[in-house]
Amino acid sequence: MFDEILEKFEGSPSQQAVIRLFLERGFSVNEEGRVVSGGIEIPYTGIARELDVDRRVVDSTTDAILADPDLKRIFTNISSVPSLMDLAPVLDLTVLTIEVAAADEAGIVAEGTGILADHDVSIRQVLSEDPEFTDDPKLYVITDTELPGDLLVEIRDLDYVRRVGF
Repeated sequence: MFDEILEKFEGSPSQQAVIRLFLERGFSVNEEGRVVSGGIEIPYTGIARELDVDRRVVDSTTDAILADPDLKRIFTNISSVPSLMDLAPVLDLTVLTIEVAAADEAGIVAEGTGILADHDVSIRQVLSEDPEFTDDPKLYVITDTELPGDLLVEIRDLDYVRRVGF
């Protein structure tokens, strides 16, 4: 799906950068063509400054989104999810990162979180990057406690796991 979205902007790397930012941050486009997060409008100039593009690129991207029924359906309904990952050091939480070989394989989240449950580890949040939106998707599990070494080894030894970090 991600590739199909970017193909619609293949003649404009700047517009592709805008699309990537919208998807990464969960920014949506309202019916008036304004970029929003929830009900808060995000000025085109701020987005343009972040991406080092002209604000007119953002404007033309939102126009293209509203003109395309498939893009409109996606970008008028996308939303962001708050993440505890950046807050983990402040809140004394642990972030377990699981990198897998085949992210579209079934059962990755269930098996990984099942191992944590078997070790009586309480989970605060689970975030899974979509393999359609990123080249190297990861599974992030945020917990209240430090993780014992044997648990990390058990997860690392799963067939589909390439690397485990925290």
